[in-house]
Amino acid sequence: MPEIVHKDVKYQLEIVATAEQIQKRVREMARQISDDFRGELIYAIAVLEDGFMFMSDLVRALEGDVVCQFLKTYVTEQPRQGGSTREIFFRPELEVIGKHVLLVQGVLQTGITCDFLIRHMSSCGAASVRIATFIDRSTDRRILLRADYFGFLLDHRYVVGYGLGSADFGRNLPYLAVVAGQAPPSQGV
Repeated sequence: MPEIVHKDVKYQLEIVATAEQIQKRVREMARQISDDFRGELIYAIAVLEDGFMFMSDLVRALEGDVVCQFLKTYVTEQPRQGGSTREIFFRPELEVIGKHVLLVQGVLQTGITCDFLIRHMSSCGAASVRIATFIDRSTDRRILLRADYFGFLLDHRYVVGYGLGSADFGRNLPYLAVVAGQAPPSQGV
């Protein structure tokens, strides 16, 4: 069982997908996406930070022309009488009029942010918006939303590797793993 040391603490990792399994699945997804978008310019937009590594491998495996963009979402909670309201912001503003958008995410969890982005892009005139996610955590979904393409269905609360984890814990691992036994240093996914 591999381990990772973070701030002098050793964490045991349980591998749930090897680097080879990940690359095989990404190639399978790319074939399906290429078939579905055949003849169209794919406007791929990755949600940072979790989606950067997945986006990199995915677009290299796609057939046809691809435009790559990245956005960062910010969720704030505003206190209001009788509760609070969550607001979602993102940067940069994207030009999607008439574009066939492939929204690329590392993890699709509650679906709230993804649904917001889809609605926003559709209202701005996107020809179509489809979701490609590396991990689909459908058991955590709070709204009715389905990924068009997914790499793995996982219900683990915290995964590391392949771009997932936190800023200083696990993103650089070539495989996908869960932290065995104890809680990880932060919940970045």
